[in-house]
Amino acid sequence: MEVSEDYEFKDYVAPSARRFPLPPTTTSVQVTALDGLVTVNSLFTVAVFVGLSLTSPGQRSLEDNTACDAGPDVVRNLLVFEVVSFSFFLFSSLIAQGLKLAINLLNSNDVDEAFRAHINARVLRLGMLGSAVGSVMGCLFLLLSMVNVIQIRLGMLSCGSSAAVRAVAVLLTLVCTALAVYISTIFYAFTH
Repeated sequence: MEVSEDYEFKDYVAPSARRFPLPPTTTSVQVTALDGLVTVNSLFTVAVFVGLSLTSPGQRSLEDNTACDAGPDVVRNLLVFEVVSFSFFLFSSLIAQGLKLAINLLNSNDVDEAFRAHINARVLRLGMLGSAVGSVMGCLFLLLSMVNVIQIRLGMLSCGSSAAVRAVAVLLTLVCTALAVYISTIFYAFTH
């Protein structure tokens, strides 16, 4: 086969080296978001175990009044809320890890482009939404368990312990505000 004199080898690009513009279904931003979600879920899971380690049945509160001590029902609720919270965080993290694994397996043709795989956009959106809902639910149950930790350590809210009331008020205000921002951001991202 003859090569014409007008043909220059420097203009030739091997088919495997060609770069095409990325379609809107690529997933580099989603992979980064999934990484962040797994990291945050891991931190919250640590908080679950810290909450469990700080309480024990029959523990006295820091109030001088024994009527302000939490009963076994508060400790039972704490354990239930901690387990449910852990379950939601694990659910969320496993979905996020599954999506990341699918993206990497679908892109096994070129290892250098792990963040540019193509995946069904509907499945990706549903998976990310499920993972986000799991994180929100985990946060809500973690919030409820932290209220119980406060009641066990500082005294029952029904007793009127001022330290417990202030701590719960700050906790509810900050966490509910953060959850409102998180939920509105997710809603905005999924509608635009």
